[in-house]
Amino acid sequence: MTSAEDISKMFEDESKKIENLFDVADSKTEMSIHEIVEAYYQVMNVSSMANMLKQVNPELELKKKISKTEKLISQRFDSIIHPRIIQNLSASIQELTKKLQSGNSGEKSKEQTELDTMLFDELRQSMSTKEFVEQYENGLSHD
Repeated sequence: MTSAEDISKMFEDESKKIENLFDVADSKTEMSIHEIVEAYYQVMNVSSMANMLKQVNPELELKKKISKTEKLISQRFDSIIHPRIIQNLSASIQELTKKLQSGNSGEKSKEQTELDTMLFDELRQSMSTKEFVEQYENGLSHD
């Protein structure tokens, strides 16, 4: 197997991972933080790989694979999955904020304090993930 064949096979394998991630994302109404980060990492990884491969003047078959994968990312991820993730994260942040604000009066039991701590941690993770997702979106608007 030549180096070009190795590269083409690696790109194809990574592209299949993206398709699988998209299928999982499409089958769920909400994704976990881990699934969200994994999806964005894979999209960015494959997009970077595609950009790099286009610069080395790949053979026609690899150009077709690159084009197909870029179209898949644009049509499924950028247009459907990404906006849904942003919407779900925003709703989650809003809901967690309301929960924390509503329980913010008077003395608290140890259990309530522990619950608030867990909610704060979940809120922090959601906000951090939303910031990461928005950075991806900012990259889209600069392309």
